[in-house]
Amino acid sequence: MSMYGRDPWGGPLEINAADSATDDDRSRNLQDFDRAALNSRPLDETQQSWLLGPSEQKKKKKYVDLGCIIVSRKLFVWTVGTILAAGFIAGFVTLIVKTVPRHHHSRAPPDNYTLALHKALMFFNAQRSGPLPKHNNVSWRGNSGMRDGLSDNSVNKNLVGGYYDAGDAIKFNFPASFAMTMLSWSVIEYSAKYEAAGELNHIKDTIKWGTDYLLKTFNSSADTIDRISAQVGVGDTSKGPDPNDHYCWVRPEDIDYPRPVYECHSCSDLAAEMAAALAAASIVFKDSKTYSQKLVHGAKTLFKFAREVRGRYSSGGTDPAVFYNSTSYWDEYVWGGAWLYYATGNSSYLQLATHPTLAKHAGAFWGGPDYGVLSWDNKLAGAQVLLSRLRLFLSPGYPYEEILRTFHNQTSIVMCSYLPVFTSFNRTKGGLIQLNHGRPQPLQYVVNAAFLAALYSDYLDAADTPGWYCGPNFFSTDVLRDFARTQINYILGKNPQKMSYVVGFGNRYPKHVHHRGASIPKNRIKYNCKGGWKWRDTPKPNPNTIVGAMVAGPDKHDGFRDVRTNYNYTEPTLAGNAGLVAALVALSGEKTGIDKNTIFSAVPPMFPVPPPPPAPWKP
Repeated sequence: MSMYGRDPWGGPLEINAADSATDDDRSRNLQDFDRAALNSRPLDETQQSWLLGPSEQKKKKKYVDLGCIIVSRKLFVWTVGTILAAGFIAGFVTLIVKTVPRHHHSRAPPDNYTLALHKALMFFNAQRSGPLPKHNNVSWRGNSGMRDGLSDNSVNKNLVGGYYDAGDAIKFNFPASFAMTMLSWSVIEYSAKYEAAGELNHIKDTIKWGTDYLLKTFNSSADTIDRISAQVGVGDTSKGPDPNDHYCWVRPEDIDYPRPVYECHSCSDLAAEMAAALAAASIVFKDSKTYSQKLVHGAKTLFKFAREVRGRYSSGGTDPAVFYNSTSYWDEYVWGGAWLYYATGNSSYLQLATHPTLAKHAGAFWGGPDYGVLSWDNKLAGAQVLLSRLRLFLSPGYPYEEILRTFHNQTSIVMCSYLPVFTSFNRTKGGLIQLNHGRPQPLQYVVNAAFLAALYSDYLDAADTPGWYCGPNFFSTDVLRDFARTQINYILGKNPQKMSYVVGFGNRYPKHVHHRGASIPKNRIKYNCKGGWKWRDTPKPNPNTIVGAMVAGPDKHDGFRDVRTNYNYTEPTLAGNAGLVAALVALSGEKTGIDKNTIFSAVPPMFPVPPPPPAPWKP
């Protein structure tokens, strides 16, 4: 029998029984072993008292065994005490900090422009045609126009959707396209402000509702087209009392009379404006690649049609001419070409938009009473600002520099004309600029000018340019923003009437808006064509509030009559509200400036072409 001991060198050591010492010898030699070795296995206090002498026990009590280290008992007690004391002090300080009252710096409340922006966007929800989404949030509206296009046997195509233009139920593509272009432009420049206001998704949904419908009005999958559905519904009442969208006063949901579709086969102005709308929206939706490409393809097809088949969409005494008569298509060529260049990066569109002959036909080099007035009919002022942007930030040089410098100079002249020190436009005593020279419905022009002024001010700031010259006089960019603010403040209530011209904003606003859906109660009674006239003619306020609608506005003497039957005072429009939204977002929130780069997403790097060499010298 053998036992196995441990070799000090690490190997097993066999000990024969014959060679082992007796038990007495082992007991005697126990004192000679390293006592520390005996502690390799735990011993209780009694065992330790047998093995350790009195001196070792006393010595051990001076230390504390922490397993991995042995430390002095005094040091251990001092360290633990210090930690506990520090923890107590820290807890006490924290308790004091938590219990002492503090002044919280809450976020500043939204400014008036932001508050008005929320409401102005709601107007588009109230104008929707077709099957309404669940989140539309206008309780008195429902599905309408569900047979548009399909009920006209001569057309027989699905034209359900889109927006009603104003207080009636007609869908006009021309002003609706301009409205979508303006909304898209404002999103491209100020998406951060929309996001800060919590309205980015709302505005994009608003634009998509419009562009989805525009894609239905022509063969958007084709490369070449020969017609556009320009209008749904009829408003001309000069030919008799036949039921139509102006003669009848009924809710859109209750329409049962025919809604013919007007198609155009030669409509350069309409096609180019629709192309601008789809091209601008393609930049807004650039992160949705499939949809963005669909919009770009549609824009190209429309612009090709606009160029190949020349003509005005409203010529020949057609129904559109009564309401939205277009004076020319040259301004739409410049406008649409600029937007297509930004959407595609294709320089052929820029070459067209900057062609001197085309610019001359558009009126870019001469004044006139309406020079600088941006509207659903004339886009020249907007196109000049848009192309001035290209010169300010990309500076493409030759061969574009000369014409872009001209556009830039003309933009400066337009901005000068907005200032009170110049007499290009009169002002009312209350301070409203008369861009339409005292004619009715002035506000739609004012909001567009306010947007251009605020935007151009931000362009100059982003280009580190403190201002611009009007003749020999230098004006800072703040002057432009002041102009924009004073005009929008007038619309929001700072006027002689002390009335906000945006419904639902402020304490006093129009209550008799010229709007069929808002003026007829939701009482489950279907009124016929003439049956609704009692709601049109009643002096009572509208039972439904059309939140965010900007009415046509006051007269040239700051006077305003809140009467439903006078549309020159109380009717809102799609194009007017689009300009309002654009101006409000430009002025809202903190002065964060514009998004310099998004609009150039599709534009390739520009390397200026050297100018041609001079002609050879001849003696």
